[in-house]
This record gives sequence, structure tokens and C-alpha cells, in this order.
Amino acid sequence: MEFVIYEAREGTGIITINRPSALNALNSQVLRELSQVLDEVDLNQVRALIVTGAGEKAFVAGADIGEMSALTKEEGEAFGRRGNQVFRKLETFPVPVIAAVNGFALGGGCELALSCDIRICSDNAVFGQPEAGLGITPGFGGTQRLARLVGAGMAKQMIYTARNIKAQEALRIGLVNGICSQEELMTEAMKLAAQIGANAPIAVRNCKKAISEGLQGTIEAGLALEEKLFGDCFETYDQREGMSAFLDKRKEKHFINQ
Repeated sequence: MEFVIYEAREGTGIITINRPSALNALNSQVLRELSQVLDEVDLNQVRALIVTGAGEKAFVAGADIGEMSALTKEEGEAFGRRGNQVFRKLETFPVPVIAAVNGFALGGGCELALSCDIRICSDNAVFGQPEAGLGITPGFGGTQRLARLVGAGMAKQMIYTARNIKAQEALRIGLVNGICSQEELMTEAMKLAAQIGANAPIAVRNCKKAISEGLQGTIEAGLALEEKLFGDCFETYDQREGMSAFLDKRKEKHFINQ
């Protein structure tokens, strides 16, 4: 692959958007490669994913304006659909996904981060949805996920004004979970992934499914889903191992995703 790098370390998959000369801007090829990488992740080995951008300036500075500028209405809709399909694949990926946001996360970059479960950022991170200033709307889920995450009023303000916000404001409004220095960003992301990976994989995946799908419907439907996923954890090796360790006052646990 030319623009997306994937590696697995200690049960954590790391996806790096690697187009630093264009501030990691998302074009059709990047989207295709990202989709392909997600299809190839070994879910028997990987318990969490980290998504980040190459270089020190940008996580992803946005979708590729050079590619978008000449699109017709039909081509524009198709480009948005392509991005939405990939980001939805990421959002519904079975294991938790952490966005390690370094530098600019604008437009499609902000939307990429929004598609992840957890966002941590460097202290030089900048977030924004600048599309209205370019004559378009957000096209990869920004109007939907941002409002769900930070509330409709704050999302409307960010999108209508096309104003960028820095890391501290992103933390204040709940757009990110934490801030660290750029030098510590990947270390902190790996620590978080390891904390997730230390728990029972079946349980973690079911928690993700319960939260993500439960938020899309009524509380009654969400509770019914939780009951089902709660029950599905029983009679697994990991459930027996986790509870045996607790009863035996044993710190060591050996979860095997079965």
C-alpha cells in the first residue's frame, strides 16, 4: 500500500495514514487502502486499534480538495458515500479503536477521529469542520457524529462558523478524552490500548456493541440488547477465568477470546 501503513504490536494494531506531503489528506486511494487494511486485521490477535497520521503536522488535514474541486453532483455524492462506508466500517469495527490525533484534524480528519471510540490528542492538535467555508457540507459523517458526541448546539456552532478549535477547547467540550505532548502521544495511546487489551476480549467487544448500537434506539431496545450480550458472555472460557481469578484473589488472568 502506498498511503496506509499497518503494523501489529503486543495485541494492538496501528494504522498510520502516511501521506505527510499532503498533510495526510484523504483521497479515493487512501480510503480504499484504509478499507482494505481493516479487512485484513487479524481479530484473533488484535484487541485494540490505534489510528494516527504520519509526521508532526497533521493527523489528517481533511479530504483532498484537489480531487473534490471538479466533482459533479453525482460524483460528490458518490465520494461522500465512499467515505461514509469506510468510516462506518471503522466505527463498527469489532474491537475498540483509539484515535491518536497529532496536529491538524480538519474536515475528513475530524470525521475520521469521530469514527473512533476514543480520541486522545497532542497539545498542538487542532480540530474543525471547515466545509461551509469551502461551499460544501461535511460529507463523511461530521453532521451526525459531532452532534451525537458534543451536543447539537456545539456541533452547529462549529460547523456553521467553520471555526477551528485547539486541544484544550476540544477537551472542554468532550470532543477528546485527553491531551498529552506530541512526544508522548503514541506511548499514551499504546498504554490505553494495553489497558483495554488486558480485559476479556469477548466482554470488551460486547460492551462496544451494546453502547454503539444502544445509542441508536430507545432505552428499552438498548436494555434488551445489553441483556442479550450480557448473557452471551456466560459459559465462555474468559468469563470462567475472570470470575475464578476474582474468587481466588488471583491478579493474573489469562483471557483467550473464547
